Amino acid sequence: MQRPAPAPHSALTPWAAEGALPPLPELAARLAAATGRSQQEPVGGAPELHHAACGYWARRGLHTAPDQVFAGAGGQPLLLALLAASGGDVLLTRPSAAWYAPLARLAGRPTYHAPAPAPSGGVPDPFALLETVRRVRAEGGDPRVLLLAVADDPTGTVAPPELLHEVCEAAAAENLLIISDETWRDTVHPTAADPPPTAATGPPPHPGGAALPEPADGPERPVTGWPGETVVVSPAEMVPDRVVVLTDLAGALTPPSWPAAIARLPTSDRGAELHAGLLAALGAVRGELPAPVAAAALHALREPAPVRARTAAAARAYGAVGGAAYDRLTDLGVLSRPPRAGHHLYVDLAELRGPLAERGIADAVDLERHLTRRLGRPVPGGHRFGDAPDDLRVRLSTLPLLGADDEQRLATLAARDPLEGPHVRAALTLLESAFSELTTG
Repeated sequence: MQRPAPAPHSALTPWAAEGALPPLPELAARLAAATGRSQQEPVGGAPELHHAACGYWARRGLHTAPDQVFAGAGGQPLLLALLAASGGDVLLTRPSAAWYAPLARLAGRPTYHAPAPAPSGGVPDPFALLETVRRVRAEGGDPRVLLLAVADDPTGTVAPPELLHEVCEAAAAENLLIISDETWRDTVHPTAADPPPTAATGPPPHPGGAALPEPADGPERPVTGWPGETVVVSPAEMVPDRVVVLTDLAGALTPPSWPAAIARLPTSDRGAELHAGLLAALGAVRGELPAPVAAAALHALREPAPVRARTAAAARAYGAVGGAAYDRLTDLGVLSRPPRAGHHLYVDLAELRGPLAERGIADAVDLERHLTRRLGRPVPGGHRFGDAPDDLRVRLSTLPLLGADDEQRLATLAARDPLEGPHVRAALTLLESAFSELTTG
């Protein structure tokens, strides 16, 4: 008998214990300075924040008008309100972020999964998507929304532009609204040959070579790409009239404890309807940004030099430790997609089912329990991300590999080689040892 997966809500909270980078001092100062404000922020964000979000997206190639921007107290409330306002059934990639499906259920929207192609996650195979839509409609369903992630949690991969284009065409043909979660797009890993960034120089220019608008706070170059790295393209560049871009600032700009997210709505009748729905839903539950968080988010979205330097340093460190973890696990026979963004690695131990069964590990629930205990930190199984429980997959966060506390993590970010710290080497050795025990008789 197949073991039932844990309750859906359990996927939303335990894995937040993976830790976070400490906040930038100047962002903390902005937040602290605003704690005395007694006036609440308007639902959806203040005009000043809207203009900062427009600049943020313009530096990534997306022209945005202020009336397209809607801000909320975190990615989860904002996505919940979007799903409630959009109506219909929701199509997800398998695997997908652990919080997508529970929020859809909370909004009363049935969910259906289409598998991701082998090289990347976050975006479904276009033919599988079309087949899923047709099957759901044949069974009486009403698919209206495709929720995808161009830079993916849990797999840490980035969808190639040509695949994304095919998926957008398929979604347009089926009249689907696309919600593009771009929370991790600013954490794309640089190549090993790139020098570490500094607050004075920032990262190199955008790999496409186009001149992009400068940040409001100075002439330094924005964080949009590194030479030779994976290029992130938004669906909003391909089918702008049917795409909502969702960005949780906790992905790259602010700490998770400061809930702030922005959405870019399409300039269409559907966009206007979504804006009205967001206003009603978040206004009813006091989902506006807290004033101190809004002050910090405003400054972060303007991307002054320290913010850009932190974002680039974090992406570089994530790439270094993620690549090292991938290499060590691959040497042990553990399968994984090479990580390209964020701080997650999605590993598959299906090839080791025999040795694992001898140790009493038959499915993802067993594997999650064993590795969480062995590593002393959460290692969620693939069943939490839409995969079947009997698939032997887990998601590893590589953020703990940067260090056990703020001091160690900041030292890793500042290092010429993020792998040189003894705490990083020790963490990688522990990870390798835990998987080596599983792969040997």
